[in-house]
Amino acid sequence: MDIVLAPDVFVNASVAVGTPPEAVVQRVLGKHKGESRCSQWVLDRVGQMLTALPEFKPDAVEAQIQLIRGLVQMVELPEDFGAGAWEAAMVATAKKAGVKRVVTDHPDLLEKETSDGVEFVASEAWLIEVTTPPPPPGG
Repeated sequence: MDIVLAPDVFVNASVAVGTPPEAVVQRVLGKHKGESRCSQWVLDRVGQMLTALPEFKPDAVEAQIQLIRGLVQMVELPEDFGAGAWEAAMVATAKKAGVKRVVTDHPDLLEKETSDGVEFVASEAWLIEVTTPPPPPGG
C-alpha cells in the first residue's frame, strides 16, 4: 500500500456512509487488509474525534478503534506528537510506513500539498486516481 490514511478519513468513513472517505477506507482496508499502516497517534485522534460526536457512545468508539487496529499494521513513531501536530505526526507516520502519500481531507494539510517529501492527497482525488483505467496502449 503506497498511502497512509489520516484520522479525518477514518472518522468521516465511520459517520458518513457512501462518501469518498468511506469508499477510500473500504478500498484500502478491505482489499488490502493488513497491508495499510497506521500509528497510535492516528488512532488516538480517531478516538478523540469520535468521542466528540454525540451519536458515538464510548463502547462504539472503542469498537471502531479495535476494528481499525485489526485491519492495519501499527508503526511506532520516533517521538510523541501533540493532538494538534497533524502535519508532523502524519509526515512521521508516512515515513515510518515507508510511503510518500497521506490521504486526508484536512484543509490545512491539503493547502500545504507536501511537507518534507510527503504529499497530502484528498480522498476524492485519490479515489479518482485509483479507479481511472490507464490509457489504451499506443494512445
